[in-house]
Amino acid sequence: MLIALIISLVIAAIIVLLFLTSFVCFYLVFFSRKGAESDGYDLPTGEGYKPYLDKMRGWIDNLRATPCEEISTKSVDGLTLYGAYYELNPTSPIEIMFHGYRGTRDRDFCVGVERAQRVGHSAILIDQRAHGKSDGRIISFGIKERLDVLAWVEYVNIHYPNRPIILTGISMGAATVMMASELELPDNVICTLADCGYTSPRDIICKVMRDMRLPARIIYPLVRLGAIAFGGFDPDSASPKRAVANSRVPIIFAHGECDGFVPYQMSIENYNACATEKKLVLVPGAEHGIAYIADKDSYVESLRSFFEPIEKRYYERKTN
Repeated sequence: MLIALIISLVIAAIIVLLFLTSFVCFYLVFFSRKGAESDGYDLPTGEGYKPYLDKMRGWIDNLRATPCEEISTKSVDGLTLYGAYYELNPTSPIEIMFHGYRGTRDRDFCVGVERAQRVGHSAILIDQRAHGKSDGRIISFGIKERLDVLAWVEYVNIHYPNRPIILTGISMGAATVMMASELELPDNVICTLADCGYTSPRDIICKVMRDMRLPARIIYPLVRLGAIAFGGFDPDSASPKRAVANSRVPIIFAHGECDGFVPYQMSIENYNACATEKKLVLVPGAEHGIAYIADKDSYVESLRSFFEPIEKRYYERKTN
């Protein structure tokens, strides 16, 4: 009897310890830090960014001074999501831009509006759920965010009807739009730009763990348990690599070849898995998230050669 009681207590203690550990993992990986102290720029660190930091501050200041329309929509689970609309002209295609993990729309797309306008597009820069002004405290690496893509597409079709839509994402935002590419999208969503996206939440989380010299095989199951138990989602339930195999829209993949956070080989894997019209753009010397900044003209030319035939086909369908 005593032995059975001791065994039961030991088992109970192990279960409690597992749940406590999984909660810590959940908090560290998936819980938002929005509202934490910041200098207002949140610029990246690392040698690859040093040549651009002063310029990035200026670009962020210019973006904040650029006239825009503050907008908002509701997610399927009731969160208010915020964004800003920058209009090139009233008939131009609209890019909806999704920033990265713990990023901001101002930082990740400090030259996003400039880049969009160079290819003839207006832009909506959104605050992902649990970031910026948007509601929420849980970051799900694109699992829940992919449904927010549908909310923003619906918003555009209500408020700016009859406009082609391009889904654009960087890092986690790229994963978000890739995972949305297999969902039921209206026919005016004509293509996707995925810049430095990862292959799956599991892959990038384990990669970061290995970088920190942590045993990913042991810790990741606890991270996943934390997401399921405390975040209400399973990070293994979807992935960009699986989604692009069923994509309903063309995808252009871009990545810096010196990306130290999301290896550019992940974009190659996503490109190879993609079953729709596609293009791969690799930028030598570019760190994470700055492929356009590192080589603006070549990046724009690659986008233009991909976008223009797709846009032409869309307008031809609409006039026939």
